[in-house]
Amino acid sequence: MSGAGAAEVPEEDGPVEADGLADGPADGFADAAAGTPRQLDELLLLLKEARGFDFTGYKRPSLERRVRRRMADVGIATYEEYRDRLEVDADEFTALFNTILINVTSFFRDAEAWERLRTDLLPQLLERKPTGPLRAWSAGCASGQEAYTTAICLAELLGPEQFRERVKIYATDADEEALAHARTATYGEREVRSVPPELLEKYFEASGGRFTFRQDLRRSVIFGRADLVQDAPISHVDLLTCRNTLMYLTAETQARIAERLHYSLNPEGLLFLGKAEMLLSQSSLFSPVDLKNRIFRRVGAARPVSRLTAPVPPVLAPPADPDGGVLRDEALAASPVAQIVLDQAGAVVLSNQRADALFGLSAADTGRPFQDLEVSYRPVELRSAVDQAHAQRRTVWIRDVAWTRPRSEQRWFDVQVVPLRTAHGQALGTAVVFIDVSRSRQLQDELEDAHRQLETAYEELQSTNEELETTNEELQSTVEELETTNEELHSTNEELETMNEELQSMNDELQHSNDELRLRTEEVGALNSYMEGVFASLRVGVAVVDPGMRVTVWNAWAAEVWGVRGDEALGEHLLGLDIGLPLHEVGPAVRAVLAGEEAAVLQLDAVNRRGRALAVQVSVLPLQGAQGALSGALVVMEQRAPEA
Repeated sequence: MSGAGAAEVPEEDGPVEADGLADGPADGFADAAAGTPRQLDELLLLLKEARGFDFTGYKRPSLERRVRRRMADVGIATYEEYRDRLEVDADEFTALFNTILINVTSFFRDAEAWERLRTDLLPQLLERKPTGPLRAWSAGCASGQEAYTTAICLAELLGPEQFRERVKIYATDADEEALAHARTATYGEREVRSVPPELLEKYFEASGGRFTFRQDLRRSVIFGRADLVQDAPISHVDLLTCRNTLMYLTAETQARIAERLHYSLNPEGLLFLGKAEMLLSQSSLFSPVDLKNRIFRRVGAARPVSRLTAPVPPVLAPPADPDGGVLRDEALAASPVAQIVLDQAGAVVLSNQRADALFGLSAADTGRPFQDLEVSYRPVELRSAVDQAHAQRRTVWIRDVAWTRPRSEQRWFDVQVVPLRTAHGQALGTAVVFIDVSRSRQLQDELEDAHRQLETAYEELQSTNEELETTNEELQSTVEELETTNEELHSTNEELETMNEELQSMNDELQHSNDELRLRTEEVGALNSYMEGVFASLRVGVAVVDPGMRVTVWNAWAAEVWGVRGDEALGEHLLGLDIGLPLHEVGPAVRAVLAGEEAAVLQLDAVNRRGRALAVQVSVLPLQGAQGALSGALVVMEQRAPEA
């Protein structure tokens, strides 16, 4: 964007304009002190430029929560650091989108609303349109459940054959990963739990705990990526479902999308929203059919699309090569437009009467260098414009130049600097023309003053009208207060619904993690039971100690022979056990193995729990943990047969 006083260079043969008088800073974004909101704006700009996702229309509290949640997942504290992460890690975009785009949906969500639609409103729609194609659009379809719910409702009313012939359902979302899931048309048991059993059996094929929507009807459902905020809407739609999508957006964005949805629907077409969305401010576009269940009907004709035509620039005729003689001088002198003519060296050749009167020129100034005259820099800098016109061989315009003469009113000029050349292109000099636009500015000021007076008169009239209708105004004020309160409650409800869906999404994730943890726990339990069975079946005593020589395993043979139960031995120091085995001889061997030495085998005499003597062979072995690390020692106690 050009700053004030900067010249623009247009296409060939067009004039060069200078849009002001004094130099100033270029227009643009004011570089405020660094802060979290500004960093978030830069992050959103990166998402829009890099991936085409425009999240600026989303409600800030919810958007900030989702972004910060993803930042916490990857261990990043600030928006600026996370922006750097996105620039170097392309895969992080997908993870962020999956966090921001909350894909919480289900079959027949809000069953009462779907029942009203299926049993009452859709039959009315089919009565008004008994033949011909039927088009439905599921906007913000997530993983496709509501699009297939629409298909089930229409198939129930039309029958499968007519459904295949007449119905097209377009399902769109901004999340490619959710759309990929939707295209498979396959769902788990928990996802189809809300489908009535008779409809589940009729419209889904079960296989290995998964349920797939009927393939012959699936062909009528078309999925595609579309952003409600940016992309063109689908047209000629009879039924449009857009549930719990608008509540994530600001009021301004909701209003823009509402106009697109109005354009999409056929006359008398139905719009089905989520339970937290009401379109309170869009009464000119939609009328409620069932406000409780958030079903609306389009009203009014489609709004025309305005077409802007680019203005055609005026064609400037090249200055005619002037003819010599008195006629030329008199015509120039009598011209109502002030003109000064310079030769190629920049000296004044002549000026007309209007220029002399305006800028105080005289015959003595003829032949003087133009740059020495006050008019060359006041009321506007002309020396650089003259150089620019010669260098570019084009006319330079300087608009809206203010000039106030001593003891005179202010005047306004458009200044035209024209390079003069022969028919063969040889430079002759420069003409500086001051076109008086004061009358135009005066008329513009008068028009603005008239507008102000009209506004004042209108305000006075309005004031009189308000005095005559005091009672009505008081009632209207009360209504407006109630509407404001209702809108605030509606906004709060949307926010609560948003947080509810976020919690539901997190609950689904936790449920999935819990299922995995339960499976792992069952596997560990089975493995523990198996190992306990193995140790119980061994006809030798087994004790496992940790690096601190505390018992972690004490099998049934050891309990039977030494009279110490497993729950009594676990956690105790090996040398502190009161058994008939001389542990003071075993201890050094265990310490040696724990220190990394070789396994040891000891032949010892012992006494069992019944007081009977027996010979025991004790083997002390190192216990290897993960990746070969020493995690303890294994003490194997085997009773030897008595020697003959």
